[in-house]
Amino acid sequence: MTGDAASTEVVLVRHALPVLRSADGPDELTRPLTAEGMRQAAELVATLTEPRPAAIWSSPHRRAIQTVQPAADALGLPVRTRWELREWDDGLPFTEDWEPHYAASWANLSFARPGGESLDQLSARAVDAVLTIVDRHRGQLVLVAGHGHLISRILAGFGLAVDYTFARRMPMPAIYRLRFTGRSAVPGMSGPGVSGPGVSGPA
Repeated sequence: MTGDAASTEVVLVRHALPVLRSADGPDELTRPLTAEGMRQAAELVATLTEPRPAAIWSSPHRRAIQTVQPAADALGLPVRTRWELREWDDGLPFTEDWEPHYAASWANLSFARPGGESLDQLSARAVDAVLTIVDRHRGQLVLVAGHGHLISRILAGFGLAVDYTFARRMPMPAIYRLRFTGRSAVPGMSGPGVSGPGVSGPA
C-alpha cells in the first residue's frame, strides 16, 4: 500500500440479528433482519456516526445493508456495496446440521467444497477488498458492513489468531476497528475477543 502518514480507520460492522436460514428461503442475498435486528441497527446509530465516517460500504447481502442503513440515513450518506464483501461462499447445500461442516472447514483452511471457496480464499478476497477501500479513503474513517465469517477471516488475514470458536462467539451485531498508519498494511485491531501482539485491545 502507498500513502502518507495519515491514519485510516476501517470500522467493521457485523450485521444485527437476521431471519434464520431455512429450506424454503429467503435466499442468502435477500434474507433480512428480524424486528429485533432492526431495533439493534437503530441503536447502533450513535456509535457509528461519531466520529463521522467519510463513506459507508457493505456486503450486498440485505441483512448487512439494513444494519448500517439507519446510520447512513442519519448521516445523509449512501450505502455502497461491493460483491467482494459478501459472506463466505461455503458451497454447502442447506442443512440444519451445518456446524460440523463449518468446524471441518476451520480445521482445514484450504478445503473448498464444489462450487464454494475455502476459508483461505475468503481471507484473500476479503483482505484485498479492505485494502482497496483503505487506498480509496486514505486518512479517513470508513464503515464496512459484513458478516461473521467474513470479518473473522479479515482479522485472520491481518495476522490475528482466529479460530472457529472466535467466529462462533462473535456477537450480532459486533464492531471491530482496524487502524492503518502510514504505509503499513498491518493495522492495529480492536473489538470483541481481540487481544494479543499487534492489536489495540478489546472494545
